[in-house]
Amino acid sequence: MTRITAQLSAQLGRLNVGGTRRRPRPATPHRPPTLVAVAHGSRDPEALRTVTALVDRVRALRPDLPVCLGHVELNDPLLADTLAALRGEAVLVPLLLGRGYHIKRDLPDAVAAAPHLSVRMAAPLGPHPLLAEALHARLTEVGWLSGGLAGGPSGGLAGGPSGGLSGAGVVLAAAGSRDRDSAADTARTAALLSARLGGVPVLPGYASAAAPTVADAVRALTDMGRGRRIAVASYFAAPGRFATQCAAAAPGIASGPLGDHPAVARLVVHRYEQALASAPMSHPAVTVGV
Repeated sequence: MTRITAQLSAQLGRLNVGGTRRRPRPATPHRPPTLVAVAHGSRDPEALRTVTALVDRVRALRPDLPVCLGHVELNDPLLADTLAALRGEAVLVPLLLGRGYHIKRDLPDAVAAAPHLSVRMAAPLGPHPLLAEALHARLTEVGWLSGGLAGGPSGGLAGGPSGGLSGAGVVLAAAGSRDRDSAADTARTAALLSARLGGVPVLPGYASAAAPTVADAVRALTDMGRGRRIAVASYFAAPGRFATQCAAAAPGIASGPLGDHPAVARLVVHRYEQALASAPMSHPAVTVGV
């Protein structure tokens, strides 16, 4: 009798007073930190459309993540406004191509002005092999693999025992910075692109604040005997004044900016995941990804 009473009590304990079985509350899913893509900003209206398209690609790759956009300057939403509207945790992924003033000063300052958030800052996009993949693809779009510019998967010129590599050269056109780390990052990307192109020399050329200029880099390649075919690879995340200026200095083909190339979107997600794996979330200090 005692056993029967205990069984009945256990059954009644799982029922509410109305006799309906209580349903356990569903577990609240953990919301992942918001991925904040940080663009520079530009007066060129095409720049905003381009970075918006890139952010859309990131969302398509990771539909489970909250993703938003903020700009350092010139375009809405500004990063400060984006951070002010967020709550909880965030990872800033700079759509910037190397270490420089924005990475070292502007972004940490913006985070310091948002003490209500726990934030990590990912490394800039460059240098990385995925950028070399995107640069190669952009060159291909404007004829690097056509019109005699390439004879095979190496990306070299057609003809000759080595595929004509001795006649080709590429200028990696970048914005430029007085920061030595930024120049080192651009040089590393130039080396990655050279390897991607099968050994074609790739020299950095800058729009401002650093040397050589794109025109000087073109002359250097010509002096090296690479003047037969020189292309300019646009090392910019989006269209803008500097990208247009560098393309105008090209003696031959000039590729478009990296834009919303799929490899760039994959790299944005990779930098986000790297930052998450690097260290626990900080509050309110900034943790910089490596």
